[in-house]
Amino acid sequence: MTEQTSGADEGGLVFHPMDQFRVTPLFGDGPVGTFTVTNVTLWMGLTVLCIFLLLVLGTSRRALIPSRIQSIGELAYGFIFKMVEDVSGKDGVKYFPLIMTLFLFIVFSNFLGLLPGAFTTTSHIAVTAVLAMGVFLFVTILGFIKHGFGFLSVFWISSAPLILRPILALIEVISYFVRPLSHSIRLAGNMMAGHAVIKVFAAFAAIAVISPFSVIAITAIYALEVLVAFIQAYVFAILTCVYLKDALHPHH
Repeated sequence: MTEQTSGADEGGLVFHPMDQFRVTPLFGDGPVGTFTVTNVTLWMGLTVLCIFLLLVLGTSRRALIPSRIQSIGELAYGFIFKMVEDVSGKDGVKYFPLIMTLFLFIVFSNFLGLLPGAFTTTSHIAVTAVLAMGVFLFVTILGFIKHGFGFLSVFWISSAPLILRPILALIEVISYFVRPLSHSIRLAGNMMAGHAVIKVFAAFAAIAVISPFSVIAITAIYALEVLVAFIQAYVFAILTCVYLKDALHPHH
């Protein structure tokens, strides 16, 4: 086994597509602790910086004829506001800042992760789970604040036949508590899968015979990843709007 590994290291093709997701400290080579500054910290900080530049500096000199960065900020604002209003209703508009923050954080994290040598923070379940659990707790607490125990009617489908309501209620309870799991895994899984596939094809680019096909495949997958980066941020945001609607209007 040792000889095979050694031979592969010397002349074979050895690559580890999952190494790009390894959390490493920025300073030194010690263990990663609770307060260790890591590559994840760096790229999350850059994400926040990009959002700041877009929304604060980009709109600091507002004009009737907007600059390019102001146009992007206004487009993002209008896009998310319309989504919140359409999905969650007029009552949900007051929670627009939450949805806008989530969308911008995820979309910038996804796009920054496409830069060469970057780290995709949303590929880690630890990051997406915190976002998803935050949404889950927020809408659940909001539902009880708004409706008290009447919020539990979200599990009772009154339009269904009476004999089926207990069964459907059980299904609704299970699906409700699975929300943070599916919400987080969907985002992390999609971001991780695309980057891993790109790394696999990149490893084959060193082989002269298949190098052209590898480059074409990388280009195609990268273009797809650009689309996925936006779609996954949109899906996370619109699902948050759906959950918010359930908290504001729990009655089926």
